Amino acid sequence: MVVQFMEFIESAPDQSLRALSDRVLRKCREVTGAEAGTVFMLRGQGRHRHLEAVSAQNDVIRAKSALFTVPVDQTSIVGYVASTGETLLLDDAYAIPEERPYRFNPAYDQRTGFRTRSIMTFALKGAHDRPIGVVQLINRRPVPGEEGEPIFLPEHEQMIAPVNHIVGRVLERAATLERLTERNRALTKERRRVAELQAETERAFMVSVNLLARAAEVHDEETGNHILRVNEYSYALAGWAGCSRAFCKEIRFSAALHDVGKMSVDQAVLHKKGRLDERELAEMKRHPIYGHDILIASDRLKMAAEIALCHHEQWAGTGYPRGLKGEEIPLAARIVAIADCYDALRSARPYKPSFSHEKTVDILLNGDDRLDPKVHFDPRLLSLFAARHAEFDAIWEALKDREPVEA
Repeated sequence: MVVQFMEFIESAPDQSLRALSDRVLRKCREVTGAEAGTVFMLRGQGRHRHLEAVSAQNDVIRAKSALFTVPVDQTSIVGYVASTGETLLLDDAYAIPEERPYRFNPAYDQRTGFRTRSIMTFALKGAHDRPIGVVQLINRRPVPGEEGEPIFLPEHEQMIAPVNHIVGRVLERAATLERLTERNRALTKERRRVAELQAETERAFMVSVNLLARAAEVHDEETGNHILRVNEYSYALAGWAGCSRAFCKEIRFSAALHDVGKMSVDQAVLHKKGRLDERELAEMKRHPIYGHDILIASDRLKMAAEIALCHHEQWAGTGYPRGLKGEEIPLAARIVAIADCYDALRSARPYKPSFSHEKTVDILLNGDDRLDPKVHFDPRLLSLFAARHAEFDAIWEALKDREPVEA
């Protein structure tokens, strides 16, 4: 059964999520003898999570192309399965026992004249055995010689069970590829917009910088106000260091572009879960060079280009990409290195919680098992930070990412 499913699904390569879902649903219906069915994919996060119908088929009536969404809760059949991962075999959709938390919604039957009877609903499992979608099959067809109303049987569940993990992961990969494609389209659109704004006024220039910084973060959903905060930390630290007004003004927008080179990094590397191998790490470490190449063409972005190239250099000469040491590293890059590190420590990431201001200051000044401030940072700038770090905390509080407020 597993081989049959995989041969059928993969017989047409490079399919869209919709096309792949259609093939999965057709094969599930063929195996179980279902008249109709729907494939749902889980979308959104937290309380915004919902099931989106991506494929619907019906051999009795024409299934409308307008697909729909269902909340992920236990009041609906598909919501219950998505929440629990349990497989449901229902002999009669209109006779669900009262003690069950879910109910059948007859709206589709009432609107189309179709009569739903038996239902089989099972979860598609992705990575870590988590449901990533749901398949619902409707009305098993009668088999010659079979007595009674045709219903889905435990043997149908046993036939499907070996393949739902494999199919789920195939669909999960297709959904991920589709999201990345959409993000790449957005990135291309932002790049085009930046090019159009370059010839406009000073205000348009600042808009361009902001768009370019945001475009660099299209592939990172968790950055929030990171670039705004790094701008403000850098502006404050440059002022403490006695830099000119023009320098402080320039670093206030240039700092936002420190990671713009990630736009050119292999996207498979950026989105890889887990440790990078040597080749992938080398590719990631090229993002300062890529960023410099993007920015250096503009006279107004010379400082931004320096920051992009040198913000991973270290005071002791142990950084990259050029191994610069001490004051060989441009002052703007030395400032942004401290600002960026402070914000990274304050921010929650998949691999770490958000650290308090006090813990962050302690790590920056005294180090931990991953960071040695004597190796990483300009000691003069670090002493200025030590004397006035409360201002960094005030910037964090003013610009920290807010949790969405429920209406």
